Amino acid sequence: MVLAGRRGGREALGLVHAEVDEERSEAALTISVPDPSQKHQRREHGLMLALVSPALLVILALIVLPVGWLVWQSIYHDGFTLENYRRVFTEDIYWRSFALTFEISLAVTGIALLLGYPVAYLANSVPKGWSILILSLVVLPFWTSVLVRAYAWLALLQRTGVINQFLRYLDVISEPLALVHNTFGTVVATVHILLPFMVLPLYATMQKIPGDLMQAGASLGASPSLTFVRVFLPLSLPGVLAGCTMVFVLCLGFYITPELLGGGRTVMVSMLVSRNVELYNQFGAASAVAVVLLVSVLLIFLIVSRFISLDRILGQK
Repeated sequence: MVLAGRRGGREALGLVHAEVDEERSEAALTISVPDPSQKHQRREHGLMLALVSPALLVILALIVLPVGWLVWQSIYHDGFTLENYRRVFTEDIYWRSFALTFEISLAVTGIALLLGYPVAYLANSVPKGWSILILSLVVLPFWTSVLVRAYAWLALLQRTGVINQFLRYLDVISEPLALVHNTFGTVVATVHILLPFMVLPLYATMQKIPGDLMQAGASLGASPSLTFVRVFLPLSLPGVLAGCTMVFVLCLGFYITPELLGGGRTVMVSMLVSRNVELYNQFGAASAVAVVLLVSVLLIFLIVSRFISLDRILGQK
């Protein structure tokens, strides 16, 4: 009986060892054989990386490295220094230039909104053929250079220009008006150049507003003006915000138009950068001004992104 019990225990122990060995061999086989789905996923990731590598190299060469070099120039001159930033934040000329730049940008944005919203609304309301014609007229200025358009406004607004000559012909004025070489001429020309950047986001947003909502408001007894104010206008606010952001940010970095139409009296931030380089050979000061302006633009985008996605601002949605 004792021998039989020992033999039975040995046989049971052998079966346990055999099962353990079999499980180990199965686990080793499972580990040694790779999962086909994981292998395919790694290959797909490698292929996607290879496809985006040229774009990443372009971004690195045209954006990351120049901005990095700009920051380095602003803080290094015979050693680490913050003197350039101290000048930007303490000297009056920099404060006045930044204040004037933001004032002009706000004025241009407001005027572009007042002019662009009715144009976009009209393009959205008329039949498709007329809508195409209106949008074609809006984008038509893109066919000419910004420099050409700035010179055209200079010819129109100068003391012997078309507008002054016409007003004198009508005996409205006795002396030519000062329409250029000041802030007024800069704002007028900049509004004309940046107006399409206001109209196009507005039109894209208005196209997504269902027309049934206006009909529903009318069927409930609301007047067209009340329906517009209570229904259409709130739904078009994302386009308003997108257009205002585009125009405001683009106006912050304008150079050619204020240089020509301002006549040296309207000194915006871009002109300040140019003068630091061309007149004073101060690349560090110019870099500091550019970095401050870049950070300001990024902060604007960060604030706006809390209300509307950047994809809509950039026209991707």
